[in-house]
Amino acid sequence: MIGLISATAAGAAARDRLAAAWPHRTRVYEGPVGPAVRAAFAECEQLVCFLATGATVRLLAPLLGDKAADPGVVCVDEGGRFAVSLVGGHGGGANELARAVGEFLGAEPVVTTATDAAGLAGLDTLGLPCEGAVAAVSRALLDGEPVVLEQELAWPLPPLPCSARGSYTVRLTDRDVRPGEREALLRPPSLVVGVGASKGAPAEEVLALVEGALREAGLSPKSVAELATVDAKSEEPGILGAAERLGVPVVTYSAGELAAVEVPNPSDAPLAAVGTPSVAEAAALVRGGELLVPKRKSGASPAMATCAVVRRPGRGRLAVVGLGPGARDLLTPRAAAELRRASVLVGLDQYVDQVRDLLRPGTRVLESGLGAEEERARTAVAEARRGHAVALIGSGDAGVYAMASPALAEASDDIDVVGVPGVTAALAAAAILGAPLGHDHVSISLSDLHTPWEVIERRVRAAAEADLVVTFYNPRSRGRDWQLPKALAILVGHREPATPVGVVRNASRPDESSRVTTLAGLDPATVDMMTVVTVGNTASRTVAGRMVTPRGYRWQSGRTQEEAR
Repeated sequence: MIGLISATAAGAAARDRLAAAWPHRTRVYEGPVGPAVRAAFAECEQLVCFLATGATVRLLAPLLGDKAADPGVVCVDEGGRFAVSLVGGHGGGANELARAVGEFLGAEPVVTTATDAAGLAGLDTLGLPCEGAVAAVSRALLDGEPVVLEQELAWPLPPLPCSARGSYTVRLTDRDVRPGEREALLRPPSLVVGVGASKGAPAEEVLALVEGALREAGLSPKSVAELATVDAKSEEPGILGAAERLGVPVVTYSAGELAAVEVPNPSDAPLAAVGTPSVAEAAALVRGGELLVPKRKSGASPAMATCAVVRRPGRGRLAVVGLGPGARDLLTPRAAAELRRASVLVGLDQYVDQVRDLLRPGTRVLESGLGAEEERARTAVAEARRGHAVALIGSGDAGVYAMASPALAEASDDIDVVGVPGVTAALAAAAILGAPLGHDHVSISLSDLHTPWEVIERRVRAAAEADLVVTFYNPRSRGRDWQLPKALAILVGHREPATPVGVVRNASRPDESSRVTTLAGLDPATVDMMTVVTVGNTASRTVAGRMVTPRGYRWQSGRTQEEAR
């Protein structure tokens, strides 16, 4: 919950706007600001104070305890010009809250956390338990000192500017080790504990069994991701209580799913009780992994609980990112976030140059030239399979004549795949031309490098006969100069010579150019690979120099828009 506090009418107006926009996330604290701040600090995860920073600091100072537990606090000035991340930038989420509040109110977010200011991924922002010399290692990263990254298991971390040698270390491990003097430990959620329990098994017995198994195997409880068991035990108090004490969820599987898992220590007892010869080992292994601790029983007499521990490898992450048509303000915030998250960037060299300034220090860039699309797709998938966080970039929308299809053809279910949409060339060109895509439309690539011309021609003919607006991608190059005239000739057989045609080159880029002409007036020689050609249908018109395709043909017969609905 986000507590909202204000002292003046102007602050209250901004406060109420935010409360109306986020009704389920916020709580307004009325009355004198001192008691209001104290109450919100005790009851909420975050605060937004519409107060002067000095006043907010004085009110907060006596309340501050530990940065890992204190709520994040954002301060918004009287004029609503700035949203300042004041306390708990990372641990309390104040940095992200300042950005969100700033975006909503039209205020400038002010974030002074050193790693954010330097574009680095803060060790305490990775979503992993972090311990040891976190501040010292972070300072070394900021100062450009050599820091070694030791990954004992693959995990999709964001980029960190690390070296092969150095006196500081970031160590990713699920083993129960103590950090060195100049070492920060990251604990990945790599361990799954399978648990079986008799009815009424005490939570203390289950917890002691789990903790003992981890301790004897030299594994850290902070790396336990979940307790896994059979569906029949989903409400077993002992299992639920142990999971609560460990701070992890309980995940359950059907007896049939567990019975299909091959385990080293099957037993007749669970088969008779819940329908599977193994609960602990099978529940831990059902999604794969390495069995580190085979089934063991609790020390009570009679033993009422069993457990087994499995290490699951980190799943690599492949984000297929559309960069838009070229203009920076048409790059989506989600795409920018994925670029900052990726430790490996794969892309065409000219597209890499387009976003290089957005990459965090330490990002490994794998770039190649034109014609290596399938190789880039294979490279991106291979890097993700190694456990990295990968961004594969393409212009426009990565799923439209771009990198998503070859990448997904290579990817299997052993990695996580995220698609990030972008503004594709047809949409960028349409916005410049007017509204040519106001009704049904189709995009067709005229490149026969991967598709036989006979197939392309059949598609163009079908679009012509269906009276669809057609956007031609890859219309003409030095080596392919006859395809566009051929496609236009097919359309001429079904449309009037005066049918409007929009031609846009380098949409949204500094050297953008556009014109609206007709089927009869278009000179194919003026078109190249950087051009998108949009041919209207029989209802398309030129209005005040803009190309328009009405939403419904009935509009052409004099009916109003309201009547057409």
